[in-house]
Amino acid sequence: MSPIRPARPNRSRRTALGVTLLTLAPLIGALPAAAAQPPAAAAATVEEQRLERAVPQEILRRSGFDAAAADFARTLDRVRSYTAAERAVVRHGSRLWQRAVDRAQGRGPAGGDMSRDDDRPLYWARLSMTRELRQWQAPFGLSDAARARLLDRLERSSRGQDTIRFPAAKTGAGKGTDTGTGTGTGTDKGLKRVLVTGFDPFTLDRDIRISNPSGATALALDGTVVRTADGPARIETAVFPVRWRDFADGTVERALRPHLPGVDLFATVSQGRVGRFDVERHNGAWRGGFGDNANESFTGTVPVDDPASQPQWTATTLPYREIVAADTGRFPVYDNTSVTEVPAGATAPVVRPDGPTPGSAARAGGGGDYLSNEIAYRATLLRDRLGLRELPGGHVHTPVLRFGAGNTTEVTDPEFERDRLDIVAQVRAIVTVAAGTP
Repeated sequence: MSPIRPARPNRSRRTALGVTLLTLAPLIGALPAAAAQPPAAAAATVEEQRLERAVPQEILRRSGFDAAAADFARTLDRVRSYTAAERAVVRHGSRLWQRAVDRAQGRGPAGGDMSRDDDRPLYWARLSMTRELRQWQAPFGLSDAARARLLDRLERSSRGQDTIRFPAAKTGAGKGTDTGTGTGTGTDKGLKRVLVTGFDPFTLDRDIRISNPSGATALALDGTVVRTADGPARIETAVFPVRWRDFADGTVERALRPHLPGVDLFATVSQGRVGRFDVERHNGAWRGGFGDNANESFTGTVPVDDPASQPQWTATTLPYREIVAADTGRFPVYDNTSVTEVPAGATAPVVRPDGPTPGSAARAGGGGDYLSNEIAYRATLLRDRLGLRELPGGHVHTPVLRFGAGNTTEVTDPEFERDRLDIVAQVRAIVTVAAGTP
């Protein structure tokens, strides 16, 4: 995900049986205590406020996702307890994710004339649902903390983060063949397990029409099987927000930690430079401060648990030589070794084309100093801290997805759709090469 340094092409979260909730709360930790006057519903976030603009409404309408929020609101109107609210949130969130996956993979009705591979309906529909939940006046005591937990469940379920499961048999069937562990430890030793992540659209105040090909890739690949040179591989995916706070709160580690010990390969994917793919060799422990989708900015060392043992750099273990050498599609693929560092004993940052030098402080990884670098840093640091240093994993940057020449107002066009399909197909090919490399 841009911004990427040093090139910088686009800088690129009733009571019952006569007993009140207040009485039950000490016994049932999941239930919030009742309040005489429930806290007022929160105002819409910066991301949610963008929903009122014409482009999001057109995308929702032309994809058939415009009814998701109203359907969710009707369900909330019937809810009478926190437990029922949590069930409703997870059900609607999971349904939204699966609907977007099915649409991208050609299952079910298209719902409109938008290209099926489009990732934007999921993004805008999710925001329409989080706004409903944020502003919902619950008929029971709902504290700010309890509402935040419901919002978190909605985010996770609508991003595929809590439905990452690998099958027990190599049928390539849907998620109903789950082993139940979610760790990829099934009975079929011949089926490789691959985890791929993508991102929401971003820089929306620059152009509200933006799509993110990494998010489209996640929808297209979720639950699919690819045939590699080393046998079949099942791919599971999830999408992450473009928000600094969510990353500081550990959303990446929480989603990936249960699964990394059981996978054969992982790849975090985001949008990067114009006209090229990059396999990022090094990831840096630095936030560069570019504004996120909440219009917030943070600069400094990437915040992680146990900062005393935090390295300045982590490295890819993806088979970058094989990926770069393979014919994966029409865009060139590069092994990107460049970083920006403050050398040991120095105070000014310098660009190192061949990677970091010993004792240096990170200022930008190969993937820059934004959230694409950070997800790569967090995922590979987690890999190392789990003792999985030989597990192939790292970051892939896709080309920037751009509209056709002269298109400054339309939400889509033939060149835009062609390039997104080509990028998705090439990520699939890159993953196939990586998973098939011994």
